[in-house]
This record gives sequence, structure tokens and C-alpha cells, in this order.
Amino acid sequence: MKSKPVLCLEDVRAVAQAAEQEARTHGWAVSIAIVDDGGHLMWLQRLDGAAPISAEIAPAKARTAAVGRRESKVYEDMINQGRTSFLSVPALEGMLEGGVPIMSEGHCLGAVGVSGVKSSEDAQIARAGIASLGL
Repeated sequence: MKSKPVLCLEDVRAVAQAAEQEARTHGWAVSIAIVDDGGHLMWLQRLDGAAPISAEIAPAKARTAAVGRRESKVYEDMINQGRTSFLSVPALEGMLEGGVPIMSEGHCLGAVGVSGVKSSEDAQIARAGIASLGL
């Protein structure tokens, strides 16, 4: 039987704190979601001023990155390049940039999804959160 690392609540808090700091440094009002490797929500926060819809989009981006084991931008790019059939993929709703998987030792531990500013900035915030783990 194989073993793999998993996210614990302490890890999730560290990621959330670092992601929030990145957003606040730039004055970005966003929602930040963190999910486990199965796409189950472990953390959700909506910063003051973030649009209510961002609290729906951020977890969707995170789930997409976790269960797909790749950044959600990959799906957005496929669709934008004409593979519109990806719009019918079951269980993937957040096919927009801003969902980033948390990878360690070749395993997906979960993902961070951010929504509220430009998609590239959402991804920047997610990566800053993940970087706090030092993986």
C-alpha cells in the first residue's frame, strides 16, 4: 500500500493566510477557496468588497484544479482554442484561470481557487498561498 501526504487544517490556514496577504498587498477584493484532493471544501473566505458571485466561483475553480490535477486555466485554454466539448465535462464547473493544484511528491493534495480580479491575478494569489507550504 502506498502512502501520500495530505493537507491538514494547519496547512490550510497557512495557505489561506498567505493568499489573503497577497490579495491585500495589491488591494484586491477576492474570495479564496481551498479544497482537499477530492475537491471537498476545507476553507472559504470572502474579503470585504469581493463580489458575492466570487464566493461561488472560487470553490468551483479549486474543485476543477483538484480533481483534474492541473490548473483550471488548462481547461479554459482548451475551450478558447475551439474544444468547446469540454463545456460538457461532468463535475468541472470552474474552467477559468484561478484554480491551482497543490502538488507534493507527485501527489495532488488539494487546490486553491481564487475569484474576484483578473484571472491571472486570481492565479497569482493562489500560487502565493501554495508557496507558503514550501513544497
